Amino acid sequence: AGIGFAWGVFGGPIGQSRVAAAACEGAARNPGASGKIQVMMILGLALIESLVLFALLVVFAGIK
Repeated sequence: AGIGFAWGVFGGPIGQSRVAAAACEGAARNPGASGKIQVMMILGLALIESLVLFALLVVFAGIK
């Protein structure tokens, strides 16, 4: 379970950085859509972070 959490901790920030980079690029290409892009980015970041927290929950459930 610890190795799985390590993958979650490693993959989460990589995914978040790719989402942020794509949102910045999309807003630069189409400034008119930056509001929609920002909303989708925040939703995506929340989902990525929830996966990392779920991995932490699995680790703590496996310890007991």
